[in-house]
Amino acid sequence: MDIGELRRDYTQRGLDATDLDPDPFAQFELWFQQARDAELLEPNALVLSTVSAEGAPYQRTVLLKYFDRDGFVFFTNYGSRKAQHIAANAQVSLLFPWYPLERQLAIAGTASKISAAESLRYFSSRPRGSQIGAWVSQQSSIISSRQLLEAQFEKMKEKFLNQEVPLPDFWGGYRVRPTSFEFWQGRPSRLHDRFLYSWQDNQWAIARLSP
Repeated sequence: MDIGELRRDYTQRGLDATDLDPDPFAQFELWFQQARDAELLEPNALVLSTVSAEGAPYQRTVLLKYFDRDGFVFFTNYGSRKAQHIAANAQVSLLFPWYPLERQLAIAGTASKISAAESLRYFSSRPRGSQIGAWVSQQSSIISSRQLLEAQFEKMKEKFLNQEVPLPDFWGGYRVRPTSFEFWQGRPSRLHDRFLYSWQDNQWAIARLSP
């Protein structure tokens, strides 16, 4: 199938150095709020890229659950493929694809587990069904059928009937501490605006990149 004719010129807006906050966390918060204000579907969805111990890359979509000056936090099963990759190589990248705004943001950094107490605070805020689902899903493992998964869910519902669902010891969060941010804004004729924040000499340096 030849799809070479599929193209779109990006004309919504530009991005100049004078538009940028010197603090990449503040710039991220601005763009993230604009994605929320635009009512994008899952504005906190990001593509997490990891590399296995054998050097094989893999990507999947996860949801950002909170961020602060210490980094960006997502949650997962600690036995999952992504967790195994992070255990072997903590270098990861995050990509926020805000296509309707003709922009994307790439963050590179190092992932590490957050504390059990911090994971519990988030776990306790989840809907009960999601809490039970964390106990049921042995993420990334092979299962024989959907029916088996649903039967295990019902079994766990009965197990935790009339009580709080405890935090599984195999489930929790990772915090990605950034080493770089790249803010990308689409422009006409593929002459996109790209700005890279990199941590140098204990401060953030900003450079414009060629598209």
